[in-house]
Amino acid sequence: MFQSRRRHRLHEWAVWSLIEDHIESPTGEEFVRTYVDSPGAVGVVVVDAASFEDLSRRDPSSVTTVLVSQYRAPFGEVMWEIPAGMRDVADEPAETTARRELAEEAGLEADHWRYLGVMASAPGITNSTVEIFACCGLREVDHERHGPEEDHMEVRRLSIADALDECRRGHITDSKTIIGLQWVVQWAAESK
Repeated sequence: MFQSRRRHRLHEWAVWSLIEDHIESPTGEEFVRTYVDSPGAVGVVVVDAASFEDLSRRDPSSVTTVLVSQYRAPFGEVMWEIPAGMRDVADEPAETTARRELAEEAGLEADHWRYLGVMASAPGITNSTVEIFACCGLREVDHERHGPEEDHMEVRRLSIADALDECRRGHITDSKTIIGLQWVVQWAAESK
């Protein structure tokens, strides 16, 4: 069994820390790994249906979803993603964070929520996970965006089929978006 023997915080910024972890392998070999400690994030797959029961009676690929544009500094480009955000409020339930991010980024509230699952963002680099939700029963609300990326954010509505096609063609490369869209289609197919 791999065991962490000691951890050292090398640097802290905002809600993240750079951790140096001294580890012992099952054979006793000691080695060091450095990673980003993160509170994690949430992502929201918007489903333009009155309810999840309504979605289960329809072809989910024809249902409209919402994507937002987000400038991502590590890539130096704008990427299309599901609405999402950091779990940066201590002890806030993930669904509460998801509801807040949906309102901030897409200007939407939803009556019905479903937890889809959790994914590891980049396990060799960070312990960050993304908890993914689906929502439906939508209504528009006023929203207040935060930060320069959100100030320049665009909102786009398209069918889930078109969004998945953009994923396959490499136009959408964000993993939480690809996984979330596929999970919604899979859930809807299993619910029939």
